[in-house]
Amino acid sequence: MLIDSHAHLEMREFDADRDDAVRRAKEAGVGAVVTVGTNLQDCRKALAIAARHETVYAALGVHPHDVKGIDERTYDDIRQLVKQPKVVAYGEIGLDFFRNRSPREVQIRCFGEQLELADEFDLPVIIHDRDAHAETLKMLGAWKGKKRGIVHCFSGDVAMAKKCIDLGFYISIPGPVTYPRAEKILDVVRQVPLERLLVETDAPYLTPQPHRGKRNEPAYVVYTARKIAEVKGLPFAAVAAATSQNARAVFGIP
Repeated sequence: MLIDSHAHLEMREFDADRDDAVRRAKEAGVGAVVTVGTNLQDCRKALAIAARHETVYAALGVHPHDVKGIDERTYDDIRQLVKQPKVVAYGEIGLDFFRNRSPREVQIRCFGEQLELADEFDLPVIIHDRDAHAETLKMLGAWKGKKRGIVHCFSGDVAMAKKCIDLGFYISIPGPVTYPRAEKILDVVRQVPLERLLVETDAPYLTPQPHRGKRNEPAYVVYTARKIAEVKGLPFAAVAAATSQNARAVFGIP
């Protein structure tokens, strides 16, 4: 059984068939899905979905796109939400210097604040890093909390992956590993030990090659795991077992 370590089942793209998407994931051999809230509204939806589906777990946090809306009540509200069952991580949090939907200085400040919250909650973190590799590594290196969690939708090179692993983080591989000319992420897959890899869809985004151009969903994490198995010259079952064990270890999923 696989674990989709990062999806967004709470997003409106799943409003028409959310329950069916969870069912299809089970039928495809996906034993658990972590659905990741990006703002308070979506965090509440993620919790409701996790409560309704045995195989769905929730992560809560404020995405760098949305940190510009953080006010004095936001963190107090999150403190209440994380008390609910099936919360397995804090995130996704981090830096996005590609779209810059929140000012960079606000992203940096709120990333630091949310790292401290994760430590307060004793939860692993899910890190979003887009076009901010140096700044992300600097902040994670300086953070005095428990360095554990995932760099999701990894987009760095092998050298960065090794630095993240040295800090205590797992590397999560998304659907673009299946794309033609995806050499940088393929090189990461080749060189990072299987015991430090996870798989994810980031659904509804980043659909793997066989369904590219359509909405992504957790069932399609199978294609990512197959590609990793092909690149590493391993049986699919070995990749599924190892990445699932890694996900269970970091998230505390039974």
